Amino acid sequence: MRETPRRKRPPVRRAVLAALGTVAVVLAAAAAATLPAGAAAPPTPAGWTQVFLDEFNGPAGSGVNTADWQYTTGTSYPGGPAAFGTGEIETMTADPANVSLDGTGNLRITPRRDAAGNWTSGRVETRRSDFAPAPGGKLRTEARIQMPNVTGPAAKGYWPAFWMLGAPYRGNWWNWPGIGELDILENVQGIDNVWATMHCGTSPGGPCNETTGIGGQRVCPGTSCQSGFHTYAVEWDRSTAVEEMRFYVDGVNFHTVRANQVDSATWTNATNHGYFVILNVAMGGGFPDAFGGGPDAGTEPGHPMVVDYVSVLRSTGTGPTTPPPTTPPPTTPPAGHRDAYAAIQAESYDDQAGVGKETTSDTGGGQNIAALGNGDWALYRGVDFGSSPARQFYGRVASGAAGGVSGLVEVRLDSRTSAPVGSFSVANTGGWQSWRTVPANIGGVTGTHDVYLTFTSGQGSDYVNVNWFDFGH
Repeated sequence: MRETPRRKRPPVRRAVLAALGTVAVVLAAAAAATLPAGAAAPPTPAGWTQVFLDEFNGPAGSGVNTADWQYTTGTSYPGGPAAFGTGEIETMTADPANVSLDGTGNLRITPRRDAAGNWTSGRVETRRSDFAPAPGGKLRTEARIQMPNVTGPAAKGYWPAFWMLGAPYRGNWWNWPGIGELDILENVQGIDNVWATMHCGTSPGGPCNETTGIGGQRVCPGTSCQSGFHTYAVEWDRSTAVEEMRFYVDGVNFHTVRANQVDSATWTNATNHGYFVILNVAMGGGFPDAFGGGPDAGTEPGHPMVVDYVSVLRSTGTGPTTPPPTTPPPTTPPAGHRDAYAAIQAESYDDQAGVGKETTSDTGGGQNIAALGNGDWALYRGVDFGSSPARQFYGRVASGAAGGVSGLVEVRLDSRTSAPVGSFSVANTGGWQSWRTVPANIGGVTGTHDVYLTFTSGQGSDYVNVNWFDFGH
């Protein structure tokens, strides 16, 4: 399938500067922007319920709370468009040098460049993907952010963003823009301007003018976007006669998208589900290209996007206060409660790409994961190895692959892109339900880790099913 660029941005003809609001609005916004860097999130207003809040309190150098957030690493989603579909050139990592708390109540996402000229940066997403207003209610997603404090040629290629994607994107990676995207804050090249956009419909073109989307923009009120904190928000309102998305900076509504701007099917497809929240700083890509490109040799690395808090509020509305999740709630134990030395059922994964399930004929019954081939993976959170090193990995596998087709079952810790700590090769075992337990040596592993099973092959065919796995000393 052809890779569809995502979030490619407005052509150069779009003016960079928007008209400032009234003097009173500017003064009020400037006052809001002078709050201290570690200011607490505002109290919940009457008629609203706090459904998510992270104020990023924690020791300097520590990572995000992985009960609330997940790191997105590498240069794409597994099996999705290359370069995240935008043409950006960095590699996303979970390294504290790229993503960490500063110890004063802020998250810093910092692009870095190594001696060879390669860029790294950070991207985190909420684990929850059910953020949506109740029928007749409203949802407000808000963050207080200072954009990377760099301007001019030194900022060439910088692309910070605070945004949301429709939940059906997870695990598909090819249904953009139909599932909807809400860009609450985007900026490029260190320009004193905030862009807000809704993406929907089909691409290219379509009812939402993709890949540009339905966008608005304005100069940051008071202090510049780069030199101070501002509050950026989207309010998704189902209480009005015509449903709408309103975008704000420091309380100023500078862009609104209404349901009657597109056909009903387009709006429904973009809004009949929950969303998840993303924070990232990309380097290069379609949007920077529209304003001169980059990064280049003159671009300065090391300037972070600083996030004081992220908050999601929901008003009561006329229906249930919590919409049903887009996927069934997990039935696996919470993080830190999987025993590495007891059989971990393969179908109990927390996340996956390219993984199917089927009923197994193996002893004990239940299900196995199936149709696994090159690039597929499954994630199992919170596997506790204890203090005595594990040195063996055992996988219960079956294969009905054709002659000459084989591949690896690999174990990686904490990131899909980390080096495998162990692996074994699988070829035809006599059938897709002909099970055998295969051992492999692993490096001594202790503590609690997220475990990834990854599948690598030189052929394009599926080559293995997995029923369960565990570890040994």
